[in-house]
Amino acid sequence: MLRHMLKKGPSSERHVRVFRNGRNQAVRIPREFELPTEDAVMRKEGNRLIIEPAPRKSLRAVLAGLRPLRENFPPISDAPPGPIDL
Repeated sequence: MLRHMLKKGPSSERHVRVFRNGRNQAVRIPREFELPTEDAVMRKEGNRLIIEPAPRKSLRAVLAGLRPLRENFPPISDAPPGPIDL
């Protein structure tokens, strides 16, 4: 299919320049395509590069990545309150 036949509306397509940043190839993301995050996932499908926000980690995944505390807490002299009958 010819490139001029693939034109879309101004908000869904934009010509950008690819450049070198050290040993990496880079592209600036135009403001209207900014992602609402600082973490993203990039994958290649055929000749297309797809960049999308990285999925948020679950609470379980965050907690699993934490290191245990290696700290001795001071004793608490104040006893907890007794049971309350509701």
